[in-house]
Amino acid sequence: MLRNMKTDAEGDRVTLAEIAEATGASLSTISKVLNGRTDVSKPTRERIERVLHERGYVRRGAGRSDTRAELLELVFHGLDPIWSMELIGGVEAVAKEHGLSVVLTVSGDRHAPDPEWIDGVIRRRPVGVVLVFSELSPEYRERLHARGISYVIVDPAGDPSPDVPSVGSANWSGGLAATRHLIELGHRRIAAITGPEDMMCSLARLDGYRSAMNKAGLAVDPGWVRFGDFAVGGGRDHARAVLALPAGRRPTAIFAGSDLQALGVLDAAREVGLSVPEDLSIVGYDDITLAPWVSPPLTTVHQPLRRMGEEAARLAIRLSGEPHPESTPRMDLATNLIVRESTAPPRA
Repeated sequence: MLRNMKTDAEGDRVTLAEIAEATGASLSTISKVLNGRTDVSKPTRERIERVLHERGYVRRGAGRSDTRAELLELVFHGLDPIWSMELIGGVEAVAKEHGLSVVLTVSGDRHAPDPEWIDGVIRRRPVGVVLVFSELSPEYRERLHARGISYVIVDPAGDPSPDVPSVGSANWSGGLAATRHLIELGHRRIAAITGPEDMMCSLARLDGYRSAMNKAGLAVDPGWVRFGDFAVGGGRDHARAVLALPAGRRPTAIFAGSDLQALGVLDAAREVGLSVPEDLSIVGYDDITLAPWVSPPLTTVHQPLRRMGEEAARLAIRLSGEPHPESTPRMDLATNLIVRESTAPPRA
């Protein structure tokens, strides 16, 4: 990135007048772009955004000030009534500590928010943004940066760009621990139903599963590995397929890449008359609030979703006062196995 901007101590920030001279646009037009107004032509907007980026412009007063809305914005691509609430609770708790309110936005798909979102957040001018997505485009990052709006990705997908502040969890270790637990119980035929194939967290959990199987000298039947959608229905459908395998290939245990998928596996087992854990052991992932209350209580990998929300909110607030941090913060929180009653040694 080209940076003509000097620090406050040097007293020589890039000014709007300099941006106006470089773009040939009026100060009012530049102000409209900075404030997310839509009444600017696309070519003019793109020209101004390009120069803002090249000059390293950051709005005066970036950070907490009277010109900023006392808000943290939390952005999801979709709301799950169980999983999402853990993250929301974490963000809200930290926002309250800092005298901020939380605005909740639903936009885009699991990879990125919709294009319309960026104009809206610029108009709202929150202190910071927490995004539950796998990525934030360079264009969006630059536009937020120019307005002094900090951003952090809560990263279930597991692999944001190295220059994006993010909070994630140890997905590989979680998959390893889940599978090792089943192996230590004596299971040798273990299936894995993970999430979407284009999400790094799905692949990392699956890699942990494969590592545990390889370490134990156990072969992985191709029919045991399934890519789902982290939802109950997907878990049920894939479990039906796995449990329909011939007796000699049918697994005695299933590692599900989310607790919701594990609930679908429970349903599929009951449909074919299998008892859990006597006939089939099941391990989930996330440790949602429902996990201890299903029948049987679910053995699962605890992913600290609430703490992920808390740490992301804290980081967004801290970065709001640091327009140019010396390094990009990345935090990976530990996962751990919670053993309950859905796992047991296989029948002899």
